[in-house]
Parts: sequence; structure tokens; C-alpha cells
Amino acid sequence: MRSAASAVPVFLALGACLAIGACAHVRTPDLRLPTAYEAPKGAAPAGAIDLDRWWLAFNDPELTGLIDQALAANPDARSAAARLNEARANHTEALVHYLPQGDVSGSSRRTDTHQLAGTVFNIPGFSSSGVSDAQAVNFNVSWEVDIFGRFLAARKAVNGDLAAARFDYEGTRASLAASVADAYFQARGLAIQLADARETARIERELYDSATKRAAVGIAATSDADRVAGDLAQADAQAAGLEAELQAQRRTILILAGRTIEPTANLAVDATVGAPPPMPESLPSELLKRRPDVRQAEARVAGQAGRSEADVLAFLPTLTFTPALGWQKQSQPGFSVTAQSLITGGAFTQPLLSIPKLLAELKAQNARTEQAVIAYEKAVQTAFSESEGALVRLDADRKRVALLTDGEARAARGSRAAKIGYDRGLTDLQTALSAEQSWRATRSQLTAAQVQAFRRTVQAYKALGGGWPAERFPTQKQAR
Repeated sequence: MRSAASAVPVFLALGACLAIGACAHVRTPDLRLPTAYEAPKGAAPAGAIDLDRWWLAFNDPELTGLIDQALAANPDARSAAARLNEARANHTEALVHYLPQGDVSGSSRRTDTHQLAGTVFNIPGFSSSGVSDAQAVNFNVSWEVDIFGRFLAARKAVNGDLAAARFDYEGTRASLAASVADAYFQARGLAIQLADARETARIERELYDSATKRAAVGIAATSDADRVAGDLAQADAQAAGLEAELQAQRRTILILAGRTIEPTANLAVDATVGAPPPMPESLPSELLKRRPDVRQAEARVAGQAGRSEADVLAFLPTLTFTPALGWQKQSQPGFSVTAQSLITGGAFTQPLLSIPKLLAELKAQNARTEQAVIAYEKAVQTAFSESEGALVRLDADRKRVALLTDGEARAARGSRAAKIGYDRGLTDLQTALSAEQSWRATRSQLTAAQVQAFRRTVQAYKALGGGWPAERFPTQKQAR
């Protein structure tokens, strides 16, 4: 016993030396970002727009209702919530391991013996025939005495995993809100195109009627009416195609919102767009706390760092306290005994021949930690690239809308003037049709630019980290 007890300090010293020599190292991530975006500054001051619920800035009750419904009923949102619940349960399970573990076990047995042959020694109180009973109840406990900080390392790891699951949940919801808004504005664009196609068909009918009348009185060729009839057929066909596209887009939006069984007629889509809301002033450094994917990558670094610490501590001894409490009763013909027992004991395990295996595991874990650090750095760089790119493209979209708005107004006036001139016999059909086609092309470009500006605004809000309550979650440094 003395030799075994004297060996404990030796093993402790050995484990400590190995742990120090194989210490886990977590590199500090390179999170340097430019101090400002090169894109034009937002028109709204910082804080003027609530990025948590950026869709309210569009002042569209239909859009707000669709996003709220999607966040509550969409399968992606519900799956993300289920994954978060799983992560919470895994978090609890991992930490409960360091609490005392033990179960109560009991047994009872009755034996009825009848001796058929043989010699029984004449021993007082003993008989080989009759009923024997045996009962036992035991409570065995095992508790790893954590004197080296394994619990803290495990808690760091599972806290990181849980935080990553929460940010995955919030990131899923933020992406879902952006998807609903994007689909909604695509539907509005289709509604505008459908209205334009119907208006074009109306104008073509008026031209057809005018050409028919002019041909009837002999002041225009009959081929003019045939020429317009072909354009009219194209306009009607385009309107029919857009009607189908709009209905399909409505169904897509209803499915996103979790309203799968509703008819598409229940979804109102206005055939108008205004000016998209302004972007708030923002700094690149705010991405570190606003983007859920960046926060998720940060949490994964913390989780892997905790596992590296746990692998270092695996070189140290494991001390286990194993008390037990028992009760037994046994009776048979002429003999009965009842006993209770209280056992106190313990054990320790010091890795020795398994050290090469532990070293290999630690190296692998350190490599996984480095991968998490690199992924964190990449997430930050990707976030900056997406946010600045969205802001630059949105500024270009706004300029395009301004230029095309003026051009469309001029083209519309020219088309109206050419049509009036054709109706009065002042211009030929080719002049009227050319003016109308120029207006239609400019009008189509303006509609596409307006819808693109709305969709780009959604992308920019999302890229800046909008769509989730960032202030609800502390940073990893605060959490630790």
C-alpha cells in the first residue's frame, strides 16, 4: 500500500509534464477589416432603421404578415428550432456527466428445495430441504473528482456548440425572411410586367382599329392592319405567360409562409413599386456582432478550443470516488441473516501506454481548432465582401432607376405623340410602332431596375446582419 501511495505523486508529476508539453494552442484569428465601406454611405443615420426587423422599413403590411407567418410555420424555421432544442439537450447531457452517477439496484429470489436422495449431516440449524429467500438492495455511486478543470473545459466546448446552434437558428430565420421578401418583390415585378403587357395589348388594339379604319377609307394600306395584328398577338401571348408566372410565384410565396393549402387568389400583389427604403449608416466592424454566420463561426472556435483543453487534461490522472450502500437479507430453513454495508473507496487512472494515442488525438484536435479559426476568418471576410458588394450594387441600381425614370417619361411622351400623329394621318405606321417599341423597351428596363433595387435592398439588409436580435446574444468573450 505504501509503495502504491508513494507512486501517486510520481504519476501526477508525469501527467502534468506531458500535459504542459502537449499544451493546446489556439491562434488568435485575424479579424482586420477596413475602417469604412468604399460604397456610398447610407441615407439613414445609424439606428434609424431597426435591422432586427428590417422588413418594417418597407411599410408594407402584406410583406410583414408573410414574413411573420413564415417565421412561425415554415418547415426550415421549425427544423432549425428542433436542432436548437437538440443542442440544448446535448449541452445538458454533456455537463451532467460530471455530476455523481449512480443507480439503485434490487433483487429478490425464492428457492423451494426438496432433497430426493443423499446424506445430510446433522448440523444444527441447517437443512437441505425447504424454502430459501434472498433479497438485496444496493446503491452504487461513481463520481469523478474534478481537480484539474475538466468540467470547465467541457463546459467551454458545449457552450460553444450551443451558441453555434443558436446562431444557426437565427441565421436560418434571417435567410428565410430575406427569401420571403425577395420572392414577394419578384411577384410585384411580375404584376407590373403583366399590367404593362395588358396596357401594350390595349394600345395595339387601338392601333389595329385605327389601321383598319384608315385602310377602309383608302388612306392606308391593308398590310398595316396585318402588321399590327401580329404585334397584338404577341402582346396577348406575353400577358398570358406573365399571368401563369405570377400565379406560380404566388404559390411559392404561400409555401414559404406555411400557407400551402390556400388558393393563390388569397395573396394580394400590388402592381406598383415606389422607392426602396434607405440603408442605415454602418461600419464593417459591426459585422462581427450583427452577422449570425460570423457569430456562429466564432462560437465554433470556442467549442473546438474547449475540446483541445479537454484533450490536454486527458494526460492527467482521473480520480474517481466510488461509495456504495447495500442491504441484504437471506433466510432458509433453520438459518437467517440480515446485513447492511457502507462502502467508501476510490480509484485513479494515469495514462501511460496510451500516451502516444492521446498525443495523436490532441494533434488532430488542434488541427480541427485551427480549421475553426480559419473558417472564422473566412466568414468575416465573406461577410465584408457581401455587405460592401450589396451596398455598391444597390447604389448603382438607384442610379439606374433615376436615369430610366426620366428616359421612360420621355419615351412615353414620344410614343403618345407618334400614335396621335398616326391617327391623324401625319405620320406613317412604322414611325408610330418604332416610338411605341422604344417606350416599351425603356419601360421594361425601368421595371426590372426598380424590382432589382428592392431585391438588392433586401440583400443589403441581410448582408449587414439584419433579421435577428443581435443584442439578445452576448459575445463569446462575455459568455466565457
